[in-house]
Amino acid sequence: QVQLVESGGGLVQPGGSLRLSCAASGSIFIVNTMGWYRQAPEKQRELVATITRGGNSNYADSVKGRFTISRDNAKNTVYLQMNSLTPEDTAVYYCNAAITTFWGRGSTYWGQGTQVTVSS
Repeated sequence: QVQLVESGGGLVQPGGSLRLSCAASGSIFIVNTMGWYRQAPEKQRELVATITRGGNSNYADSVKGRFTISRDNAKNTVYLQMNSLTPEDTAVYYCNAAITTFWGRGSTYWGQGTQVTVSS
């Protein structure tokens, strides 16, 4: 059994910052690429950022220069530092991870989502 647990969402004013965290736990052998996605009301889920185990990152154009993804491999945790937030960043943010379990089974897992609301 593998779980991804997110934290750090909330309400913030435009121009503010938030830091999201997502910790993977369970029968994990190795955590490969981790990432963050988001889904705004009545919109499709979209990629925000991903990071490989080696630290190579990739960002959506809409967040480049404002968001930073990082990870701690020892803790199986991924972070998303979000700065200069705008109302357009309002969405439910989901953590995603490619994980191989102790039984050698590889799969993609999702967190339950955390709400980020940017409003004055």
